Amino acid sequence: MRLPQTLIVLALLGATAAAFAVTERLKLERSPITGTRVDKVFSPVCECARDSATISFVLRVPGRVTVDVLDRAGEPVRTLVRDSDEPRGRATYLWDGRDDLDRIVPDDVYRPRVRLRRHGRTIVLPNPIRVDTTPPRIRLVRVFPRLFSPDGDGRRDRVTAWYEIDDPAHAMMLVDGRRRVLERFRKTEGRLVWYGRVAGRPVRPGIYEIRLRAVDRAGNRSRSTRAVPVRVRYVELARERIEAEPGRRFSVGVLTDAASYRWRFAGRTGTSRSRVLRLVAPDEPGTYSLYVFTGRWADRAEVTVIQPPVE
Repeated sequence: MRLPQTLIVLALLGATAAAFAVTERLKLERSPITGTRVDKVFSPVCECARDSATISFVLRVPGRVTVDVLDRAGEPVRTLVRDSDEPRGRATYLWDGRDDLDRIVPDDVYRPRVRLRRHGRTIVLPNPIRVDTTPPRIRLVRVFPRLFSPDGDGRRDRVTAWYEIDDPAHAMMLVDGRRRVLERFRKTEGRLVWYGRVAGRPVRPGIYEIRLRAVDRAGNRSRSTRAVPVRVRYVELARERIEAEPGRRFSVGVLTDAASYRWRFAGRTGTSRSRVLRLVAPDEPGTYSLYVFTGRWADRAEVTVIQPPVE
């Protein structure tokens, strides 16, 4: 009776030793794949360049490859390729965030699995992929100033927008619907500054609408914030039409952030720093143009010289 028991024990010991040897050999054997590159996070609904995840690795030898995507429980949700003949070198696959029934998978963490028929190996890559379809929310806190002049003189040359975001994301400023400023880092609060320039040139005078949006790491975009109008002004006369008597003084307000401005009227020119421009009307009745200038910007008003009625 003891002999069979001894044989069983010896067989078990032999099997254990063989399994141990195989395990040790596998540990010493180089992995058949290397150079793994896997996107960490993406959004299959972002309609952007990050709407799919790249799974890439280098095969040391050619072979038949099956690539699956596993959920948190280790169950496959999508087979990207099955028994695909791949040459030696880099193999790259894309996952669009959908399962085998073409449904978008829930937001969670997933892992790629590689099966190699030739080696009889199954390798779950240690590179998690996070699917994130939830867009961030951004709040516009304040915009200041509402009136500015981007002429480079150091006086109200820019407009600043302060914001808060519910999750770290890149904030961007839209001016009349087009992106003009993008925050370099992902933050939950901060400020964006627009210097009133497009393609390196200052914009024309007028009203511009400022909105903010946010883009998270996965590529999801928030809704735009409410529109806030801001006004660009370089120099402006307080009135468009002025009446004056022949040879008499008249005055008009000049609105500008510049330290000084130039004027031209009825053949005369000059420079002033005053915010109220005082000039003498011509002796002859008629309509004359008054111009004020700061840099390349100007404004114009009509000055009508009228002979007062004789009483």
